[in-house]
Amino acid sequence: MRTTVTFDPDVTQMLKRKMARKKQSLKRTVNEALRFGLSAPEPGTQVPFTVKPHPCHFKPGIDMDKLNRLADELEDEAIVRKLRK
Repeated sequence: MRTTVTFDPDVTQMLKRKMARKKQSLKRTVNEALRFGLSAPEPGTQVPFTVKPHPCHFKPGIDMDKLNRLADELEDEAIVRKLRK
């Protein structure tokens, strides 16, 4: 299809830079940019990110609701060992 298009000055500069960087014609640069832009998913139609859980395999006796306290205790023990040296 043949048509006349007027680009904004900032778009013209971006096109010129991309043409120079890729050493390709205006036609090819514009077609690639349009293909990329038109194939992008519409806002709101993207598939939401999902988290895939995995088993933690904690040893018996470790309360998963108190892991922060366990981390603090382990850190305290490491500091005490370091200070004793």
